[in-house]
Amino acid sequence: MTIREATHAGSWYTDSPSRLDRELQGWLDSVPDSVAEIEPSGQQTPVPVPGAVRAIIGPHAGYSYSGSNAAFAYKCIDTKVIKRVFLLGPSHHVYLSNKCALSMCSEYATPLGNIRVDLELIERLQSRGRWQTMSQDVDEDEHSLEMHLPYIFKTFERKIDQISLVPIMVGGLNFDAEQYYGEILAPYLADPQNLFVISSDFCHWGSRFKYTYYREQDTEGNVGRAVNLKARSSQPAGTPIWESIQRLDWDGMETVAQMDHEGFRRYLDATQNTICGRHPIGVLLAAVNNLYPAARGLENGDNPRLRFVKYDQSSKVISPSDSSVSYASAYLYLPS
Repeated sequence: MTIREATHAGSWYTDSPSRLDRELQGWLDSVPDSVAEIEPSGQQTPVPVPGAVRAIIGPHAGYSYSGSNAAFAYKCIDTKVIKRVFLLGPSHHVYLSNKCALSMCSEYATPLGNIRVDLELIERLQSRGRWQTMSQDVDEDEHSLEMHLPYIFKTFERKIDQISLVPIMVGGLNFDAEQYYGEILAPYLADPQNLFVISSDFCHWGSRFKYTYYREQDTEGNVGRAVNLKARSSQPAGTPIWESIQRLDWDGMETVAQMDHEGFRRYLDATQNTICGRHPIGVLLAAVNNLYPAARGLENGDNPRLRFVKYDQSSKVISPSDSSVSYASAYLYLPS
């Protein structure tokens, strides 16, 4: 038996089981019984979301930054029929060119307890398609997968022995590769006994991230030409930088909510927004488009529905020398 250790416990989040349980429960309890949808806006959604939530999108920063945000995604899940969790996260330390990698560990550890890995399904995936294998060192170095494990354990704690995990590290994929892996995973997304957890932060803004995109917007909503600010630039006189970042993220969230894989890729090409989980999100959108070719832009009836329910920034950027990371949580509903 090979156990992936909780290598970020004690730094990115507490390694105390009792304290971690209290923190997670507190964040989950703070989510209201009905949450306001951000993109598209204007509706209230009861939680857990009625019907079959097949996927969530949630952040993977340290819990002091994004723990409360992630609770909104996990609170959307109705756990009754779910037996398996696919966990897709980006690779921050190892470059995987147009490949995804599977874990060979038999269990993933958390301070709350271990989660069993579905090695039988991983073997089936390996027999079909272009997959690499994570070494244990690579597996344990990556935080994008680990930061979701305590929430997965907590969400399914009453039936954790019935839950298995399929961890997938998603590399630097082009559009065709996202479609390729989306097609492979689409039948699993179609199964209401499976839940997909997509790990992603949104905009990483500031000179330390080499990304300082800024667009001014007037009171009538008209936007100006995009520029890249310099750390020594003067503070913009018009739209605050943090509002420009928020609009940038919300434009991307709107495209994701439309379940438009091609549109999301065009958005990324146009803005270069530093969404670190853009490829896991792309794989999810490709899988949805594979199952529902006409899903893009559908709003009404018992149709696929992807909604963002929480958005935060680690800090509100005022000066070009400041920095921030954005966090967003969403759910995907598919009709049974």
